[in-house]
Amino acid sequence: MAERWRPKRLAEVVGNARAVRDLRGWATEWQSAGAGAPRLRAALLEGPPGVGKTSAALALAQEFHWSVVEMNASDARNQEAIQQVAGRASVTNTLGEDGTYRPAREGARTLILLDEADCLTGRITEESSSTKASPATVREFLRGRYGAVEALNKAWGLGAPGAPAAFASWEAVPTTGGRGAWTRLPAAQRDLSEWRGAGRPADLSDRGGLGAIARLVRSTRQPLLLTVNDPQPLVRYSPVFRSSVKRIVFGPIPPTDLRAALLRVLATERIVLPAPLLDRVIQRSQGDLRAALTDLEAVSVVPDLASASALLGARDIASDFYGFTRDVLTHPRFYRSVEVRERLDATPDDLFPWIEENLPRAAPDAAARFRAFEVAGRAEQFLAWARRWRVYALWSFASETMTGGVSAALSASGPARNPDLSFPQFLGEMGRSRAQRALRNGLAQKAGHGYHHSRRKAIEASLPFLDLLFHAPPGADPTRVARLQRAVARELQLTKEEVAFLLGTEPDSEATQQLVEPPEPSVPEPAPEPEGAPPAPPPAAGPAPDRPKKVQRRLGDF
Repeated sequence: MAERWRPKRLAEVVGNARAVRDLRGWATEWQSAGAGAPRLRAALLEGPPGVGKTSAALALAQEFHWSVVEMNASDARNQEAIQQVAGRASVTNTLGEDGTYRPAREGARTLILLDEADCLTGRITEESSSTKASPATVREFLRGRYGAVEALNKAWGLGAPGAPAAFASWEAVPTTGGRGAWTRLPAAQRDLSEWRGAGRPADLSDRGGLGAIARLVRSTRQPLLLTVNDPQPLVRYSPVFRSSVKRIVFGPIPPTDLRAALLRVLATERIVLPAPLLDRVIQRSQGDLRAALTDLEAVSVVPDLASASALLGARDIASDFYGFTRDVLTHPRFYRSVEVRERLDATPDDLFPWIEENLPRAAPDAAARFRAFEVAGRAEQFLAWARRWRVYALWSFASETMTGGVSAALSASGPARNPDLSFPQFLGEMGRSRAQRALRNGLAQKAGHGYHHSRRKAIEASLPFLDLLFHAPPGADPTRVARLQRAVARELQLTKEEVAFLLGTEPDSEATQQLVEPPEPSVPEPAPEPEGAPPAPPPAAGPAPDRPKKVQRRLGDF
């Protein structure tokens, strides 16, 4: 039902009249730019799910007769994919319905729509990264081809008189080509040639996507629209998303507009719905038209409409935090912990970061901000006592303090401002650093096991030592430092990711590979015998005598 009722024109978009007006004005600037481009080449449509961001973008394209190139969250949106699809569309003319190219001076445009752009999982350092998915190593390639290492030795002729020694197991096969004597064998060279020419696996990640979008915002010659639920991941990533895009805010659809839209749908679909059930659908949607249409379609097929309201439970959506935080900061009212749980399906601990992050944006002046932070500090104290003593009855005190107390302090000297809400920065930083913290904890565990002390002691002493070792001063001997680093990596059995974390590089970088996989010693060519010299005696029969083999067991052996 939601797809059937998707608007065809901007005038059909429900609610958000100001956002629709700003979007039409931005599109008009593109139309009047002729063959050029306006100052703000891209627009950022931000707002909770189901309020018409994508529908408004598609309606804009139909109204202005623009073609559409869309990339949503189900597509691969890494650097290469964005450059191939959106990047190519941003610098070309528009292909008309008759198959001919229509130049921009005739009003033809291609709308590039990047839906849910805030779902990209790129790191902050991705803008300068062009690393692609890694191919299979030589060992993996050969193992997939021959299966058993004995078959590899036989195919290459290893172990025969005058040939390089055979591999004892797959672990002895190098992961890179190297410069061993076996690389000069014709059979090995054929396999290495095929390995180097093998295609890389498809990269379905979002690697480099944010950097590619940032460059696209600056250089696109076609209108670019980004839709996001939370603009902060993009705004924190690059200043281009703060100053070089037109930010258009979509809010939850008011209940009056939502009711009028649903009544039109009921009349057209010839569905008779009791008024209490319609009120329940509107209340449950919380301004989400798509969710309201989905619920309407679900209850319309129930034979007994009078009891259909039992099918509508509570909807747990992330946008509830935005709406509830806005209500708390702009309308003085006290909420108990039970009300917080029923509306958000969350605890006061989960709500407090939202209040703390957005409180300064709602304060009308510095004095109100100071008073509100004093009240928020008392709420945090109640939460700390509840966690420490496990007395969760204190949640009620914390809930009423962080809601009614904060809002009353904000509005004591005048009405609070309607804030531009953002996701809590602390929670975002914790989410982005989850992988780094996991690597750090794994290093501490290995260091503690290898050096015989606790994990806490490893964090205090061993990790600073490893950081100093893998970031040696410029005057140190590079050969000696590399030998020590390789020994430590082997002794602690560090993975490529852990070594890259210590070096501050990528796991596939050359510096990481050199430490994880020590270079193979090359087999010297036999010296030519002088003319007239007697032939060398054949080797004596029988097993070769055992020779003592030195095994490096600790760093002191160096």
